[in-house]
Amino acid sequence: MSLSAVVRAPTGPAVVTAGFLNTDWSPRDVPDGTITRNVVLRTADNAAVTGSLYMRGKPETVVCVMHPREFMACHYLIPDIVESGCAAWSQGSRSVGNDLRLEHEVALFDVAAGLNFLRAQQFKRIVLLGNSGGASLYAFYVQQSGLAGSRRLPHAPGGRPTNLATLDMPEVAGFMFVAPHPGQGLLLMGCIDPSVVDERDPLSVDPSLDPLDAENGFAEPPASSKYSPGFLERYRAAQRSRVAKLDAVARDMIAARMDARKKAKSGGSGGSGGDEQLRRRGAHTPIMTVWRTDADPRCFDLSIDPSDRAYGTLWGRDPRTSNYGAVGFARNCTPEAWLSTWSGLSSNAALVKTALSIQQPALLIEYTGDVSTFPGVAREIFAAIGTSQKSHIRVRGDHHGRALAKGEELGRNIAGGHIRDWLHEHFI
Repeated sequence: MSLSAVVRAPTGPAVVTAGFLNTDWSPRDVPDGTITRNVVLRTADNAAVTGSLYMRGKPETVVCVMHPREFMACHYLIPDIVESGCAAWSQGSRSVGNDLRLEHEVALFDVAAGLNFLRAQQFKRIVLLGNSGGASLYAFYVQQSGLAGSRRLPHAPGGRPTNLATLDMPEVAGFMFVAPHPGQGLLLMGCIDPSVVDERDPLSVDPSLDPLDAENGFAEPPASSKYSPGFLERYRAAQRSRVAKLDAVARDMIAARMDARKKAKSGGSGGSGGDEQLRRRGAHTPIMTVWRTDADPRCFDLSIDPSDRAYGTLWGRDPRTSNYGAVGFARNCTPEAWLSTWSGLSSNAALVKTALSIQQPALLIEYTGDVSTFPGVAREIFAAIGTSQKSHIRVRGDHHGRALAKGEELGRNIAGGHIRDWLHEHFI
């Protein structure tokens, strides 16, 4: 999840995206003289994606910002990128605002379309900036782009052919991580509620695993809960078990559809009525509804992997509303999207699988009050990055780079300064 900010072109009106605004949030203008070019691109598989190019003068380096699910055209770091002397490219995927069918293997076609466009604009160097969920998407891209076509993943986790072998995937010169999480699947596996007894009943609860039960250490906010090591060990194992069960459900759904298609093609049951039912069954793509995906104990027990974070999650400070409500990670998705994006066991877009492939100069900026990437996770991500030319900088701020206390400088502004310095050191 990532928040876009306001970017005002000097000669035009501000564009505001939906986000979590508060009194500490403030927009910044791009530098005077910035030219903005908005484009629509066709991917190699003929989908339409959008992009915005911000630049002044004739920079040789372009920095790309993208998220698989979020609108990033007004990202808060664009002014800093342009101020550094680089161009900024903000791209939308085909799944912006609707990740029901988001498969990361397909999203690589969106990334490639943008980078091919930038290569055609004669930029000498392309640098990726992976913010939040954009980090795992871009790292997945780097991994696959560095392989010969024949060695790229032939199939997505749900079985769909990827066609990556023939995709033109320009290589990149550098990589910046800003408030990254380890991959959307691994993020979800850390916050999915394992006390669900029946996937068809969102209110079913196993009391022994209930994170909101005082017997297990829960305390009403704003007090911090206190979970025992034994409970946490059982909780984490049960989270993994629930994800494995959902993986099995997804695979069964896909298998039933593909089996019906196969039988329909081979003549079905011999009767026209039976053939028609097989065709319908083969066309039907069920939607998985996954309840209660916002229950990471680290968000309620601040003594676990302690940091500057406040009580609560990315979705809010009421643990019942955020966990039981209609809005949340992976709430509705196809079986293929579950396996590719939201499964911590099956997704290929996990930094533990891809970060070693990053051999380019890399910068990781961690916000010390982040409620999705905790200090231990940030250290693990940094250690996994393959290059020896890497830096890890910690900045006070929440996941979106907002201030942690009234009167403090915004973390995003401090992060922007570090990004300008790093770009100057390596690419300008």
